[in-house]
Amino acid sequence: MTAEAAAVVAAIAREHRQLDELLGLALAAFSARDAVRAREAVSAFDEELRTHTAREENHLYARASGRKLLAGPEEPDGDRLRRELSVEHVQIREVSGMILRLLEEKEDPEGARALLPNLLRRWDAHTTREEAQLAGLVPEERASALARIFSVSERDRE
Repeated sequence: MTAEAAAVVAAIAREHRQLDELLGLALAAFSARDAVRAREAVSAFDEELRTHTAREENHLYARASGRKLLAGPEEPDGDRLRRELSVEHVQIREVSGMILRLLEEKEDPEGARALLPNLLRRWDAHTTREEAQLAGLVPEERASALARIFSVSERDRE
């Protein structure tokens, strides 16, 4: 793997840790039964999650077949992995969105708190799997373009 591709992998993992921090703030707020802080933390997480997953899906998981979530005939392993990771994104966004709606629209912090372990499990499983596979998802020929998209600095590329 080139230094540039490695820097892209590191930048994506860094984004995951930033999202982990936001989830940690939500968990702390829920534990303290602070609905205002919980709503703020979940809102920040949800917004960053949607930005992050859109960037991955549009640039890292882009599929030549044009298919999104359904398997194609004789789907290659790389396409299968990209599709499965995209499906996981949808699931994580749905749970995050449900928690946010419970906090903002329904004013049900207990219902939101009950969904938090589901979100935490899905997020952890997804990022663990994705980071283990990232090297294979960053094609060397697209590393420069991906470095710009994922805001890799010159210092990171060295």
